Amino acid sequence: QVQLVGSGGGLVRPGGSLRLSCAASGSIFSLYRMGWYRQAPGKRRELVATIARGNLTVYGDSVKGRFTISRDDVHRVSLQMNSLKPDDTAVYSCYAQIAPYSAWDAQDYWGQGTQVTVSS
Repeated sequence: QVQLVGSGGGLVRPGGSLRLSCAASGSIFSLYRMGWYRQAPGKRRELVATIARGNLTVYGDSVKGRFTISRDDVHRVSLQMNSLKPDDTAVYSCYAQIAPYSAWDAQDYWGQGTQVTVSS
């Protein structure tokens, strides 16, 4: 069984910074990518950032140049969020694509969401 545990988030003023972390544990044969998606009230879920093997990163257009995803160790990643805007307010959910038992059973896993609120 795979678990994703996220941490970080909270309330910050516009222009401020926050850092999110996410750790995967449990049965992990292979971890292909990790990252975050977010969803604001009344909006569709959107990609924030992911990091894959070889540290290949992908960012959503709205966060490019402001957010940085990094790998802390094999099963832990962090998201540094700078120059935060009110539009960044959303529930941020940790995501991972993991094969728990073999190379043939990769699945998507989600952690609990964490609220990020950017407001003055």
